[in-house]
Amino acid sequence: MRVGFGVLGPVVAWDEAGAVIDVKGPKHRAVLARLVVARGQVVPVGRLVDDLWRTPPPGAVSAVRTFVAALRRALEPRRPPREPARLLVTVGPGYALRAAPDAVDAWRFDTALAAASAAPAPRAAELLDAALSWWRGPAYADFEDEGWAGAERSRLEQLRLNALEQYAEARLALGRPADVVPDLDAHVAEHPWREEAWRLLALYRTGRQGDALAVLRRARGLLLDQLGLDPSPRLGRLEVDILQQADRISGGAGSPGPERIWAEATAAYDRAVATGSRARLESTVSLLRSLAVTGASGLEAARYQRLAAIDAAEQLGDAELTARVIGGYDVPAIWTRSDDPPQAAQVVAAAERALAALLPGAPDATRARLLATIAVESRGTRGARGLEAAREAERIARRLGDPALLAFALNGVFMQTFHRAGLAPDRDRIGAELVTLCARNGLVTFEILGHLIRLQARGALADFAAADAHAAAADRLAERHESPLTGVFTQWYRALRLAATGSSTRATEGAYRDAAARLAGAGMPGVDRGLLPLALLCLRVWRGEPASFDDDTDWGPYDPWARPLVLLARDRPADAAAALRRTPQPPRDLLFEALWCLTAQAAVRLGDRPTMQRARTELTPAAGELAGAGSGMLTAGPVAHHLSRLAAALGE
Repeated sequence: MRVGFGVLGPVVAWDEAGAVIDVKGPKHRAVLARLVVARGQVVPVGRLVDDLWRTPPPGAVSAVRTFVAALRRALEPRRPPREPARLLVTVGPGYALRAAPDAVDAWRFDTALAAASAAPAPRAAELLDAALSWWRGPAYADFEDEGWAGAERSRLEQLRLNALEQYAEARLALGRPADVVPDLDAHVAEHPWREEAWRLLALYRTGRQGDALAVLRRARGLLLDQLGLDPSPRLGRLEVDILQQADRISGGAGSPGPERIWAEATAAYDRAVATGSRARLESTVSLLRSLAVTGASGLEAARYQRLAAIDAAEQLGDAELTARVIGGYDVPAIWTRSDDPPQAAQVVAAAERALAALLPGAPDATRARLLATIAVESRGTRGARGLEAAREAERIARRLGDPALLAFALNGVFMQTFHRAGLAPDRDRIGAELVTLCARNGLVTFEILGHLIRLQARGALADFAAADAHAAAADRLAERHESPLTGVFTQWYRALRLAATGSSTRATEGAYRDAAARLAGAGMPGVDRGLLPLALLCLRVWRGEPASFDDDTDWGPYDPWARPLVLLARDRPADAAAALRRTPQPPRDLLFEALWCLTAQAAVRLGDRPTMQRARTELTPAAGELAGAGSGMLTAGPVAHHLSRLAAALGE
């Protein structure tokens, strides 16, 4: 039974179903709490006696042992007699709690805060929101007068206050001040010495100089009145910066820097363009499009705001405006699984509504942008509509001779070029046209897309010299034009290259893990989830190594294709055969060939002839490719290798 422990509030233990475990009286809970404070270290029985009683009674040591025995029965009720305890263990002269790192809410809280500190704003906000929800009251609430709990209670409370401020900063960075400013106001009223909270309140108002200065003067007054302290130099510098209109930040007197120019331009825009106007709505979409390529937090914020902009446009009842708002978000897309499938479906539905509502005289370019949007957002879904929309958008764009529109349409065509295996040459041609078209017309983000598509296609064809050149070209453009997400894909490509060119399993797995660490905070859940274990599984299966993985491995959407091989590695052939029978047809996307190869290997080992025959039929068109390398992320080796094994197993 997996047991969880809670100390962020009254001390409690929960069973694997979330039910509270009866751990008896207050002394039992005190022993448990004291061992949690020790974080897995041994606490001698004598120390427990001293901590539980100010004046220990006769027989205190025996009492502690009785409390421990009762706790063990409560925490491990199914442990056979005389079998050693696994959770509350005896070590030398004392006891230790051997709980998993995520079994104690306070330990999870530490981990979540560390992860949030290194994460982009959207992920940080998500982590901190969850972590703060674990608090049920003051830490170790039943033991506030106990000296052994004091330091840990204080530490956790400071971390909680830090987390509240980090959460506020992340939400402000996402453009959601209404969610946090009232809480920040209450926070500084209760904790006036928390200068970081004052700083955040002032920064939120830096566009309104008077309001920001009022916040800082209020902070100064409370610090002096309640604590007799002056503000820290950091707050003092912020006040000077605001008074001097942030010359230090903007680049110095006489030379207004980008931040100053941005602030003045946006202030002028606010004054000149009415809130709720059509012009403001269209320019918002342009801003979101730029925001989406700036990095993880920008991408997630843009995705979050996109539907709101579409909804606002539809409420105005102007079909052509709505079409421009939808079609104006022409952000290049390289991965064939959506980061947010429900949102993608909503965008497609809105685009279809706008198409149906457009008047006959509406510009063809507007219609083509809606069609390209449908093609891109329909990626990874079954049905002919996406391909039909992509081809129509491409025809219109070529007829109009509009380079930006053609680049967007070609992105849609790329997303729909997965109806069978072996289409890497077709995608290579799309990438080549994008590179030429966009280099000639200054369309940098789509030029990067073209290089990434060619990187994928040439990798699938085992032409690593060409793939290397496209990776380098993409990196150069990304560095020059501040497109940090490009490096996520090129780093994964270089790990794939190690796998495909015979580097050791250890070196390749290390490269995959390094690439996954960078991807984890990139704001692309459609790419991230389950990709690392899938890459490791493909590598191990290709090289004939054990497919051994932990029970809690998150396979994400790839679980049905991984499960039979993982069960075989655990010597459970009957369960593996049942899992293989449930395995669906792989989605027609960048990993189509890789998933079929995994299915083929499981079928060979289990002697499942119908599945082997289907796998051979699906994989034969890609006989000259590297399975999965068309993703630019991983490979399961040459498709021909897997076809050869299938032929041998089928007696052909």
